[in-house]
Amino acid sequence: MATTVLFKGQPVELSGELPQVGQPAPNFQLPASDGSQVSLQDSAGKVRILSVVPSIDTSVCAIETARFNKELDNLPDSVVGYTVSIDTPFAQKRWCGIEGVEKMKLLSDFKGQKFSHDYGLYLEEVGLPARCVFVIDKDGKIAYTQLVPNVGQEPDYQEVLDKARALAGA
Repeated sequence: MATTVLFKGQPVELSGELPQVGQPAPNFQLPASDGSQVSLQDSAGKVRILSVVPSIDTSVCAIETARFNKELDNLPDSVVGYTVSIDTPFAQKRWCGIEGVEKMKLLSDFKGQKFSHDYGLYLEEVGLPARCVFVIDKDGKIAYTQLVPNVGQEPDYQEVLDKARALAGA
């Protein structure tokens, strides 16, 4: 049975299966808002908060990214954060400049949405990824997954932060 989430009040099916806790996180190579290419392997040995949002130019996505950016100040340096959206790197860079987001690295899944498909989050009907937060451990395995059941709502930040802190040994 396919997993569904609510998008603007309507149930929408995810394109695939989310990676399960304990499984290796699918690797990715995505353009960042600073023009670099980023892969999961670039942060090997660190705990990663991977926040997937539909579009950075929407209010909930903006609130979520700004919140995780602020919360990274309270986490050990062994924790890094990424926000993945389908926005172009240019739009992400503009948004980061306006919002002052520097710690969360924004990554773009605008070309073919390979990341969204690989992580089972693509919503075919609307052409966007579902809202989900993963915590990936230092060994590159999925340690925590929070698929937000309603795309228009924020995740439970405290659960994500507690898991990241525990994995970092803080």
